[in-house]
Amino acid sequence: MAVNPDAPRLSRKTLDGLPERARPLVRPGDVPAGVLHLGLGAFHRAHQAVYTELAIARAGGDWGIVGVAPRSMQTVRQLAEQDCLFSVTSLSGAETRTRVVGALAGVRHAASDPAAVVALLADPAIRVVTLTVTEKAYQLDPATGRLRADDELVADLTTDRPPRTIPGLLVRGLRARYAADAGPIALVSCDNLPSNGQRLRRLLDQALQLSASADATRLAEWFRRNVSCPSTMVDRIVPASTPDTLATAASELGVVDLAAVAAEPYRQWVIEDRFPAGRPAWETAGAVLTDDAGPWERLKLRTLNGVHSAAAYLGALAGRQTIAEALGIPHLTDVLRRLITEDVAESFTPPAGVRVPEYGDEVLGRFANPVIRHRTIQVAMDGSQKLPQRVLHTIADLRAAGRRPRWSALVVAAWMRFVQGRADDGAELPLDDPLADRIRQALAPTGGAPDKVVAALFGLAEVFPPELAADEEVRDLVVEWLTALSRHGVATTLAGAA
Repeated sequence: MAVNPDAPRLSRKTLDGLPERARPLVRPGDVPAGVLHLGLGAFHRAHQAVYTELAIARAGGDWGIVGVAPRSMQTVRQLAEQDCLFSVTSLSGAETRTRVVGALAGVRHAASDPAAVVALLADPAIRVVTLTVTEKAYQLDPATGRLRADDELVADLTTDRPPRTIPGLLVRGLRARYAADAGPIALVSCDNLPSNGQRLRRLLDQALQLSASADATRLAEWFRRNVSCPSTMVDRIVPASTPDTLATAASELGVVDLAAVAAEPYRQWVIEDRFPAGRPAWETAGAVLTDDAGPWERLKLRTLNGVHSAAAYLGALAGRQTIAEALGIPHLTDVLRRLITEDVAESFTPPAGVRVPEYGDEVLGRFANPVIRHRTIQVAMDGSQKLPQRVLHTIADLRAAGRRPRWSALVVAAWMRFVQGRADDGAELPLDDPLADRIRQALAPTGGAPDKVVAALFGLAEVFPPELAADEEVRDLVVEWLTALSRHGVATTLAGAA
């Protein structure tokens, strides 16, 4: 399904012609910017931008968002041509509802104009920075949680060249804000990292130490007193946009929106309420403000994201294109439910009033939404970065409690089978991962033998911490599952396990 290239384009000029229920709550340009967002992808547009627009509409405030794309120019160009307007379509089996969002006050491209982003970070009008840049952009070592100071980042921190990394960009901006005496600011990670705010703060502490300068001591003290890093938990399934996404938006709006996104109706945002210079009234839009986001983070990372990854690896191996199709594999839902109740629920204490099995059932219902065509390959990408937070922490906590992580080991084995590059029917599977070369090198001498594959991949210290790699019981479980997946495929392995 394709959009009509000759149809009118979404813009301020075409707003009055939209169906009334589809019009934005805020018009771009009417609300000055107070939020800078790094990572102008589909998730931000369907999540934080929606919350912020609703908060402005209900409670006011100069909280327009300047959206920054770190790398890709395409989204910046599309949004600039549409006066920063875009639409979000909520998809369910019952109805389709599309609404234009006007929370963006501007867009920038960090790769081509980092100085503009640094200037915004130093602008006293900007009091909140949010980030959705994916786990790998933080340049954290998953095994240690410390900054991975490669040559590019070191150059960002120790030379005057334009910054090319997210940590480098933030440090340069904070230096400029300190020099301008522009006041306090909150840096809010909205990525799927445990204790994401604490990790961001540690990352910046380390980066500031690496960027030693004449005023390093005063800068560090200013950072301690003026910069907060609240932790958050974000949740909404937002698949990558497709031609069908654009066509649906055009049908609903009567104009072409090349920046359209689609998402499930469900959304959630839990935020630690630590904002030294104020914030949008997100609670009026349904966000949960809390003193501690940790239990909510673990609930989502382990129950939703971990199960999402499990369905993605097993589904891709079985030749299923989407997560909803993967749940149609006989016995997979039963196995995922056991993963939730027997492993995940026993690995941590959930937020007060939340029962993990019931939350898990809700998650599986959301995954089964056939209209949300979330591709298994998309969810499976960057597995080396996602696996520690989504699955390995569950295993570590179970082992600390003396428990056997049977179902979590299946997820690890499914990842190991997936990165070997072949589905059960022999079809090629892509390895889109920052550690792709290291993974291929580790696998090369194994010949695909399950015990050798497990030993080789457990040797990736960037993924598997030493205590887990040395755990013979966990290793034996993963070898057992990988042997079954390699010999019999997903369908037969699940049938024998359920």
